[in-house]
Amino acid sequence: MTSEYVTFGLTPAVRPGGVPADGAYQMHRDFLDFTVDGSSLLSCLDDFDDLDAVSPLTSDLDPAVFTGQVRGLLLDTDPPLDGGRFVIYGCPECEGLECGAVTAVIERDGPDVVWRDFAWQTDHTAPDVERDGFHGVGPYRFHGDQYRTELKRLLTDDGPDSRPAPRALLVGRRAAVLAKLAAALRRIGIGAEITLDAAGAHPDELRKYGAVVFGRAVGRDQRDAVRDACAAARADVVFLTGLAPIVPLLVAQVEQALDRRPFDRRRLTGLHASGTEAVIEVASPCRVRLEAHRLDRFSRPRTREVFDGPLGPGTHRLTLDARAVRGEAYVVARTRDAVLVTPVAR
Repeated sequence: MTSEYVTFGLTPAVRPGGVPADGAYQMHRDFLDFTVDGSSLLSCLDDFDDLDAVSPLTSDLDPAVFTGQVRGLLLDTDPPLDGGRFVIYGCPECEGLECGAVTAVIERDGPDVVWRDFAWQTDHTAPDVERDGFHGVGPYRFHGDQYRTELKRLLTDDGPDSRPAPRALLVGRRAAVLAKLAAALRRIGIGAEITLDAAGAHPDELRKYGAVVFGRAVGRDQRDAVRDACAAARADVVFLTGLAPIVPLLVAQVEQALDRRPFDRRRLTGLHASGTEAVIEVASPCRVRLEAHRLDRFSRPRTREVFDGPLGPGTHRLTLDARAVRGEAYVVARTRDAVLVTPVAR
């Protein structure tokens, strides 16, 4: 077993939600990712596959359940799986093992804590590490005091688990579009409320939102009044004007606004589009999905998937079908941990 020490850490991470072209909903999950010597453990596991997974430390857990997850990682409770194994990353849509999960043995070794035998697991039976293991990942030896200090911070009132659930305020007059957008956001785990005028809202209420979305029919005076009210309330919000009345596009726009992580923690760092190509900037290898959204001449929304595949670090130019981006059009790029939206420049 390894005798070299590595540092244990936690960092905020996001698994963006969305409404893909096939209409399937994808849950938005804010969670704490594990880091080893400052590097994301999930990104390390991604070298084997583009894992769509989250840690058990998600912000939408009931406080008692969250505390139970932390106590488990602290080894204050018995392992939930055979063989002393714990779920390290699981399905972002459900809590079952049937979809598959990354598990590992977590154990004490004297004063230290060791994570070892990382493997893919689909039921409660301990996996065959030789067959299903992530070879080359771990074992990791952590100083016990440093490991426990990081996790115990989550049990205090000011720990990262106290972050509020993401919420968006929708301001506008097109009730049908806003109602569909609010329903889509709620379905993927983002709270959403609709109002005609938020300028008179109580400051405590305004501080609950991470994004304010203005419908395109909202005038400048009304937008300025809402901005002034949020400033007076010291609400840390991002203001958006809806790009077009296309629900999957607006959901992606809200997801991008709610992601406050520094760009050096993201894989997708840039997106631009013209009528002939999309230019994508990628920080590290990942799978990228590209969708084109447009309004046809009858103002009906049209969506088409134009790319889905792995890309390496660097700048990539992907050809766009002119029919997919004619007229008023937009492009959405997605990875496992990021969403970017851009209008198609003419």
